[in-house]
Amino acid sequence: MGDVLIFAEHQGGHFPKTTLTAVHAGLELAGKRSGKAIAVVAGDAPEALATELAKYGTSKVIALEHAALKNYLADAHAQALAALAKKEGVEFVIATATAIGKDLFPRLAARLGAPMASEIVTINDDGTFVRPMYAGNALASVELDGPIKVLTVRGTAFDAAKPAASAAPVEKQAAEIDAGALKMEYVAFNATKSDRPQLTEARIVVSGGRGLKSGENFKTVLEPLVDEMGAAMGASRAAVDAGFVPNDLQVGQTGKVVAPELYVAVGISGAIQHLAGMKDSKIIVAINKDEEAPIFNVADYGLVADLFKAVPEMAAEVKKLKHS
Repeated sequence: MGDVLIFAEHQGGHFPKTTLTAVHAGLELAGKRSGKAIAVVAGDAPEALATELAKYGTSKVIALEHAALKNYLADAHAQALAALAKKEGVEFVIATATAIGKDLFPRLAARLGAPMASEIVTINDDGTFVRPMYAGNALASVELDGPIKVLTVRGTAFDAAKPAASAAPVEKQAAEIDAGALKMEYVAFNATKSDRPQLTEARIVVSGGRGLKSGENFKTVLEPLVDEMGAAMGASRAAVDAGFVPNDLQVGQTGKVVAPELYVAVGISGAIQHLAGMKDSKIIVAINKDEEAPIFNVADYGLVADLFKAVPEMAAEVKKLKHS
């Protein structure tokens, strides 16, 4: 029996889509290991969120409560999850490889002395897992050996869990945390406020690269197209490193991994590291004046053109279509 503990990340009193991705993967893994899928919601008063999550088909949801869990802090959450995993006797602990998942789960694996596979994309029937290597250019099948195994899943590789026919029971537990051993202190969370969709949750993403030449051009050339399409804005690492836009917009191996229904790459050459963050998009459109740019190798539609002429024309056409 391979029971699975699913860490349910929450932000601002709600679950992002990435949490439901972890639930889906956890349910799939539990099914293949003939075990139970148990979700855990951590916080200082997590019962309402736990009740919300109970709709998604797990065997039960644990509302893990402690004052130290009010805001996300890696050391407090790692302590609490490690103790809970041992107490529940689970074989797997799983989360999505978000910024929090990438921060928390290696610490959790170290506390448990457990093997870890990060950003898995497939759960095989034989107990192995597939994960990308070398910026997604190779896929490795890995086997983990130990009583407890720690996993993060790539958010674009699994669907979001759907509501089940009946709600799971919610079990309230006090977290086991040694407050004296905590070495981190929560100071503040400065969220970037935007009317646009979140990059990792958007149906459409429009990204700009070094070809835009300046941060001002992101505002005057790219933003009108982004807003007319109701899209999220992204950027290549080259554009971020050049200081055109902040790094929370970066798509790629060292940025965010996205898989929207439509991805528009503007002035992006398509280095391997960028492709690793967006090549699972359903439809990819590339605009670049260099016809040899690697981005055209993955694009469904490619336009060899000067972006400073093509992008305003596209924005005008989209606006016309919306108002016709």
